[in-house]
Amino acid sequence: MTILDHIIAQKKVEVARRRATVSERALENYPLFGRTVNSAVAAIRATNSTGIIAEFKRKSPSKGLINGAADVTETTRGYVQAGAACLSVLTDEPFFGGTPADLQAARQANPHTPILRKDFVIDSYQLLEAKAWGADLILLIAACLSATEVADLSRFAHELGMQVILEVHDADELEQTLCDTVDLVGVNNRNLKTFETSVETSIQLVDRIPASFVRVTESGLYDAATMLRLREAGYDAFLIGEAFMKTAAPDAALSALVGELKEQKIANPF
Repeated sequence: MTILDHIIAQKKVEVARRRATVSERALENYPLFGRTVNSAVAAIRATNSTGIIAEFKRKSPSKGLINGAADVTETTRGYVQAGAACLSVLTDEPFFGGTPADLQAARQANPHTPILRKDFVIDSYQLLEAKAWGADLILLIAACLSATEVADLSRFAHELGMQVILEVHDADELEQTLCDTVDLVGVNNRNLKTFETSVETSIQLVDRIPASFVRVTESGLYDAATMLRLREAGYDAFLIGEAFMKTAAPDAALSALVGELKEQKIANPF
């Protein structure tokens, strides 16, 4: 059993437990459920946008504990002040150290910034949770969903007013699951079998992603030069977490990267 298999098996148990505790009707009555959703697509494509989706992540299966001291409110607010176009907040607790409270705190601290609920979505119930907790954007991972599941879940997300990022790892996943009910396509540069990262994955897949989708590159992004290369290849957005979170001040790390981008004249406009 791979790490992903283990995560999904536990996620099924977790979702069943939460559904038994909080009904769908109850989620629809949460105060944040009826809020106007912020558009990640608009934020990324806005003039002078950095295109950076800055992530709050405490740990991961491949790296272990990354940052157990960072405060989600302080960090995400700092991310936005430093130039993040969007935020990504982990809500998976066993493997990534995230909680629903993290997403809710980020939402309260950043009311006008698009926020991705970063988790392993396998059930429509999780979309209701995402909306109730304040998310604007949800993640669908092709490696753990069928093409039909991607289509159905993305359609339901749109019915709820949220946008969808489809994450793929290779050409086969992209070809099998890409549909017109997703808004952004993210290429994860991390190999799920070896956990090694290579931005060549993004380079190889960019031309297979129609320009009508916001193209996002994920993992292995640490410096302005790499981002410049990927921007020139055709990517609109950059999901970055570990490079920031492994520092004592993640928001300061983002600010430094944005400064470097500006020096290289690739952040205005970006």
